[in-house]
Amino acid sequence: MDGKSPQRWAIDLTLLLNARDGGDRFPVDVKSLAKDYSHQVFPNDPVTLIKGASLDRFEGGLYKAPAGKKGWGIIYNSEIKSPGRINFTLAHEFGHYLVHRHQFPDGLQCSAEDMAKWDSTYGQIEHEANEFAASLLMPRDDFARQLPPKSKPAFEDLGACADRYGVSLSAATLRWLQFSERRTLLVVSRDGYILWARSSPKALRTGAYIKTANMPPVEVPSRSLAAQPHLLENGKGKAEHDALGWLNEPCIEETFVSERYDTIYTLLHLGPAPSWSGHGSDTEEDSFDRMTSRPPGSSWLG
Repeated sequence: MDGKSPQRWAIDLTLLLNARDGGDRFPVDVKSLAKDYSHQVFPNDPVTLIKGASLDRFEGGLYKAPAGKKGWGIIYNSEIKSPGRINFTLAHEFGHYLVHRHQFPDGLQCSAEDMAKWDSTYGQIEHEANEFAASLLMPRDDFARQLPPKSKPAFEDLGACADRYGVSLSAATLRWLQFSERRTLLVVSRDGYILWARSSPKALRTGAYIKTANMPPVEVPSRSLAAQPHLLENGKGKAEHDALGWLNEPCIEETFVSERYDTIYTLLHLGPAPSWSGHGSDTEEDSFDRMTSRPPGSSWLG
């Protein structure tokens, strides 16, 4: 890693943008920021090109300029249709530029598969770029003013944050989960099976999580709205469940179907930790450490 941490870079840029543009300055114009800031701070090695191009199997990349030219190019996959996904990809690659370009002098290409390899050194680098992007685009202090840590937001509330920050709904939801003080999970499923799930820190510490990595396909619980999309009105719905619904404890489920990605998104709001949730063994602590350090990977993009 080069000098500053990803979080430090994001904080410094946030302070710069706050001072320059004030509080109502969202979404961040990553293209202008990357070019202007890199020319000011690294005039001999700036970002000189940002554009979309055909990138087979890659979300984006950081490329060294051709021989005889100086600087770097940030390229995103022109097949991406979601503006929020493009914005996050640009911020992710800008993070690579700031933090990793000396470590990878020929640049990097980032696929969804690469981002998901969270137990490898390269996966850790992708995690750092994701954390930079999330912190730059959705600063915690501003996000907390929109949705306080103790709040119990609906997807409409999280969607408003997604619009404010120019990111996908899943990125906004994952960002809120990072500092939520509630026991909440986000579950993403398709065709009756869970693709991935993410717990808030408080939920995870009390054993409320759904493990999908290195596991056989995990079915969506049959009593859930996610398993019965025909019960949804206009593609969305809300239900209260007893302990037989999800995770062996009562919860409030909010679910909607994303037609764009043929994917079902579910929020599970849990109550206070059950009295039986005594999680303290070494195995459970190792599980917590692994899951909290797992990079968001493609799930940030949504």
